[in-house]
Amino acid sequence: MNTIAIIDYGAGNLRSVAKAFERSSRDYGILVNIKVTSDIGIIAKADRIVFPGVGAFPDCRSWVDRVHGLYDVLERRVIHDSIPFLGICVGMQLMAKVGFEHMTTKGFSWIDGEVHRIIPKDKEKRQIYKVPLIGWSMLKFCTNYHPVLLGLQDGDHVYFLNSYAIRVHDTDQQLAITDYGGSICAIVGRNNMIGTQFHPEKSQAIGLRLIYNFIKWSP
Repeated sequence: MNTIAIIDYGAGNLRSVAKAFERSSRDYGILVNIKVTSDIGIIAKADRIVFPGVGAFPDCRSWVDRVHGLYDVLERRVIHDSIPFLGICVGMQLMAKVGFEHMTTKGFSWIDGEVHRIIPKDKEKRQIYKVPLIGWSMLKFCTNYHPVLLGLQDGDHVYFLNSYAIRVHDTDQQLAITDYGGSICAIVGRNNMIGTQFHPEKSQAIGLRLIYNFIKWSP
């Protein structure tokens, strides 16, 4: 039975993430062992790692650095051992090289990009496209195929809650966008890792399908 480690950094939405994984695995008939944990030993042996994130980029990065050995075990398991990794919201943003929320903060450098505040390009509609982006927005895919996106399609609505987003430098690593007065990166990925700016656990059937695909994914 696969063990999925959902990284526990003390935020309030972790239980909803775990429940979404439990429901998806139950609905699709998959047996998995879901652990919400900050225990380095459990993370080091997990078959898959999920890093949800809420709050500010520097706060999440600071928490990672405070847990002795956490970054090292993430780097080893994800980069060197190539186990599947899913970053959600700020967990996705940490995959970038650097973030500019409040201060300049180094990311994991797993994705070639930077995290900047969302500024709708259409100046005349900035009163409409207010920041933070809160609520449902449509996906538009930049790739014809990725196993974690199987069954998803252009026009699917997912739930966002964010003021910052990754600007990718390598367009091959941008898998989907959404429009919010301009293009915003919604999904990134390369090799064995994928990240969603939106919250799959809040995105109903579309989110549950993505979670199922991630559980089954063998990169």
